[in-house]
Amino acid sequence: MAHDAPHGHHSDSAKTHAQHDHDHDHGGHDHGHHGHHHGHGHGHSHGHGHGHGHHHHQVGHGTAFAIAVGLNTVFVVVEGVAGFIGHSVALMADAGHNLSDVLSLLLAWGASRLAQRPPSARFTYGMKSSSILAALTNAALLWVALGAILIETLRSLFTPEAVEAPLMMIVAAAGIAVNGLSAILFAKGSKEDINVRAAFQHLMADAMVSAGVVVAGAVVAFTGWRWVDPAASLIITVMIGLGSWSLLRESVHMGLLAVPEGINEEKVRTFLAEQTGVTAVHDLHIWPMSTTETALTAHLVIPGGHPGDAFLHGLAGALEKKFRIGHSTIQVECEAEVCSLHPDGVV
Repeated sequence: MAHDAPHGHHSDSAKTHAQHDHDHDHGGHDHGHHGHHHGHGHGHSHGHGHGHGHHHHQVGHGTAFAIAVGLNTVFVVVEGVAGFIGHSVALMADAGHNLSDVLSLLLAWGASRLAQRPPSARFTYGMKSSSILAALTNAALLWVALGAILIETLRSLFTPEAVEAPLMMIVAAAGIAVNGLSAILFAKGSKEDINVRAAFQHLMADAMVSAGVVVAGAVVAFTGWRWVDPAASLIITVMIGLGSWSLLRESVHMGLLAVPEGINEEKVRTFLAEQTGVTAVHDLHIWPMSTTETALTAHLVIPGGHPGDAFLHGLAGALEKKFRIGHSTIQVECEAEVCSLHPDGVV
């Protein structure tokens, strides 16, 4: 199998550059593909297909974040006070989780704004990976909040206090409306961005939790069973933990630069190997640049010589369309004697 040639001995006469333009606006970037070929026994070609058409939903969700943060902040205060006055652990547990959601929304909102910043000399990819950091932080915050809620819930389960069932039901019913409305704002982009999906799932979970509190309040009102309130809080905590596990796992995977969810590495490898003239694929790497954008690097062994810029442009476009990989860098390697005889890649 061919190996990389040294990069410190490139001849200017052996390089061919295709047009490479950058348009860094906040709505998205449209980078042209470029190819480099170096006649050193191995042909090195880098085809970049940077498609950012899916960047627009982050901009569109700015208003959604603002509304959701405002509604939930007000509701956290109301629910926390009501839970304290009414001695309802379920309400206070829900308020605590809603507070973590407000922090989560603020982090996701900030990350989505940072991700729109154009690249710079220091941050050559921009700040796209800030969305991954936000996802990791949100996962950590959520589980810290769950731990605190669980401790308080277990304490109250063994020493239950009398609760104001009517107040508990009224506030929880308001929670259904607040969280349900907020969740709807993020429904559209929840399939594409883990940050938006986290916001959507947290808010939907809160709506269901509030519904559970309403039911618990009704049971307490009709039966007088104090233990129902902390029992409902325990069930709520477990449900949130189970529901957020996939988000935690995926955010950790992204932080470790694992192949993003929804992309099959073997299928990408097979696709590259099936390209005309390719006899081997190696050094294939696929990783998330952000929660919405994916990058790829690969070495393709093409004994017939460098296939030209059109091949690189087409391959980059195909990777974007077929696998949603918008940043691809392809290095072409050919037989030493072929490359030395035909440094321009034409055989």
